[in-house]
Amino acid sequence: MVKKSFFYGFLIVLGILLYLNPNFKTISAGVAILLFGMIMLEEGFRVFTKGPLENILKNATNKLYKSITAGAVTTAFIQSSSLVSVITISFISAGLISLQGGLGLIFGANIGTTATAWLVAGFGLKIKISVLAMPMLVFGIIFSFQKRMSLKGMGNVLAGLGFFFLGIHYMKEGFDVFKEYIDLSQYAVSGFLGVVIYTGVGIIITTILQSSSATLALILTALAAGQIEYENALALAIGANIGTTITAVLGALGSNSAGKRLATAHFIFNIITGMVAMFLIFPLARLVNILSEVFQIATDNYTLKLALFHTIFNVLGVILMLPFIKKLERFLLRFFKEKIYKDIDEPKYLNQAVLEFPASAISALFKESKYLFKKSVFEIVAHSLNIHREDIKSGEKLKHVIEKSKTDFETDIEGLYYKKVKTIYGEIIRYASIAQSTLRLNSKQIKAITDIKIANRKMVEIIKDSRELNKNISHVLHLENEHLQDEYDSYRKKITKVLRIIYLFRTENDTEKYALQLNQLKKEAKANARHSNKSIDKLIRKNLITAEMASSLFNDYTNVNDMIKKLIDVAELLYGRMDSLLDENGNQ
Repeated sequence: MVKKSFFYGFLIVLGILLYLNPNFKTISAGVAILLFGMIMLEEGFRVFTKGPLENILKNATNKLYKSITAGAVTTAFIQSSSLVSVITISFISAGLISLQGGLGLIFGANIGTTATAWLVAGFGLKIKISVLAMPMLVFGIIFSFQKRMSLKGMGNVLAGLGFFFLGIHYMKEGFDVFKEYIDLSQYAVSGFLGVVIYTGVGIIITTILQSSSATLALILTALAAGQIEYENALALAIGANIGTTITAVLGALGSNSAGKRLATAHFIFNIITGMVAMFLIFPLARLVNILSEVFQIATDNYTLKLALFHTIFNVLGVILMLPFIKKLERFLLRFFKEKIYKDIDEPKYLNQAVLEFPASAISALFKESKYLFKKSVFEIVAHSLNIHREDIKSGEKLKHVIEKSKTDFETDIEGLYYKKVKTIYGEIIRYASIAQSTLRLNSKQIKAITDIKIANRKMVEIIKDSRELNKNISHVLHLENEHLQDEYDSYRKKITKVLRIIYLFRTENDTEKYALQLNQLKKEAKANARHSNKSIDKLIRKNLITAEMASSLFNDYTNVNDMIKKLIDVAELLYGRMDSLLDENGNQ
């Protein structure tokens, strides 16, 4: 509501300004064109995020220095810190990268945004930029109408650059005309008071434009036209850095905990960096003068000196934050905790952020499915057999496990299904369907999501099968027929053996060994399903069990073999693959 009111208020003020001062139109048009160019740039680069960019960002987060470098280089190249932030939030939400790695990317992205200042100051204001803008727009629009996504993406990038440079041209032209009527430099305020005032102005402008890069371009063109003093321009640049955090905070209000953590980290980083830059603005300005001599930047080239100042205080901010990054991570994890639902289990990895990219969506779906199997399905099946999970995971002989497990757990499988499985299963299927219908997936990625849906459907079927089996296992405990109990103990042993090997398959390094064992057990289950149980036939002939008991045994015999096949199918679908979700070809 506040954001919407602010937006409408801004539109009213802008309309009044344009009406009262027509000369302001050219500057406003320049800003609008530049912002549109940045949007097209982001859309263009988004096409190429499926492979190389995702790989770079994911693989660069195992070390902090690598993640900061990757964030800086990527942002400088694609000219979009917001796209890097979206990818980072999506990957953290899917569990593909750690929070610390994400923080490194965000801090690096802040350094990367300084490339805009260098691009505008060193290139955009030095030549007749519209000469370059027009060919870029022509070829960009032509490419953007092509069907191939790579050509369309390249077209958006070229058109985005064209609009970006054209925006700078109009802003420069606007300020040149504007100064004939109004000299904004007469409102210059020197000293620390000027720093405070113009920092505030920079925050307001960035909040309105929703882009620190656009604000910097505006400051640089105004500085080049002599409309603002150099000292005040430095303060405006600081304000632009602080102002961009408001955008991040507003954007994170409705996001998940991962988004809130990153937005808060961004806010803390930029506030600290901005405050340090404000208090050290004059020493930093002197440092810029010294470095300008070293880099042979002219004394009166204030635009390049501003770009250098902007880079210095952003790098300084990262250096200041590095010793505290672990403490910041602990604070964010403690302050923004995952919601805990007492009545019904909710998804752990699935949220809107993971649907931004195929890699994060598939990874989150796999992780959620594995978590569902490990924490819920495994427990429900074990308890349906009246066996503790820890006994299955232990190295104790299965014969001893079965012999000592003679207590009826009185497991409410129906209740456990509704509490632990139903909601998560529904969300997995929903997210899988959304991913298939909205994301650009290759054939291997489509197969991966299909496998996930099959695995989850089989898990639900396993629970339903275990519910029927549990009724008879618990009933037999209260009967005095040891022959019947022995048969059901053999069923329990078979399923327990499968559960144990699956546990070892997903936790031990020697997966091939356990994969072979599971494959053999599945073959045996298929063979058993085609033949009757000879031991049951023998019990019937000797009148050791009643016809009703025999009927239950035959039904459960088929049921047990089906459960074994489904359990192994789920294990193979979820754990029998390498996690290479982010390779260039989308291999699974």
